[in-house]
Amino acid sequence: MVKERIQHVIKLSPSEVKDFVRAAEKCDFDVDISYGHVVVDAKSILGILGLDLTRKLTVSFFGENEDFESYLASVTA
Repeated sequence: MVKERIQHVIKLSPSEVKDFVRAAEKCDFDVDISYGHVVVDAKSILGILGLDLTRKLTVSFFGENEDFESYLASVTA
C-alpha cells in the first residue's frame, strides 16, 4: 500500500463521468475527487455529477492501481 497520497488534476466532461466511475470502482481503496473544499467519493456517479465539471478536479487516493492511473493520464487537465 502506498503511504503517501497520490493526486492527479483532471478535467471531466459529463459524458466521461461514467467511464471515470467504472475505472475508480476497480480500485480496492478509497478514491476522492474534489475542487476547493468540496470532496466526494469518486465511485459515486451522482456525487461527481453534482460537482462543477467546468473546473479542474483533483483525484486523491492512497493505493496503487496501474489501470486506474493510466486512465487518469488520459483525462489529465
